[in-house]
Amino acid sequence: MTEDIDLIRVTGVDYVKDYTLDLEFSNGKAKRIDFLPLLKGKMFEPLKDMKNFVQFGLTHWTIEWFNGADFAPDFLYRQGVDA
Repeated sequence: MTEDIDLIRVTGVDYVKDYTLDLEFSNGKAKRIDFLPLLKGKMFEPLKDMKNFVQFGLTHWTIEWFNGADFAPDFLYRQGVDA
């Protein structure tokens, strides 16, 4: 049986170190994600600078950075490892 995570939301975020964040999801699970390998493309390239990476916030459904960059919650859920 596979998990239905199409409507999942990020409900909490904690900075761990470097490019790693712990995310809490609306299904009650927590995932640890190293974002460095995900920072590709025009929107995400500026986040490779640590002073930019740490400028994130929690929106009503995911995390978003100062420049408007974000990831879909279901993508983040699949990328993470159990925290």
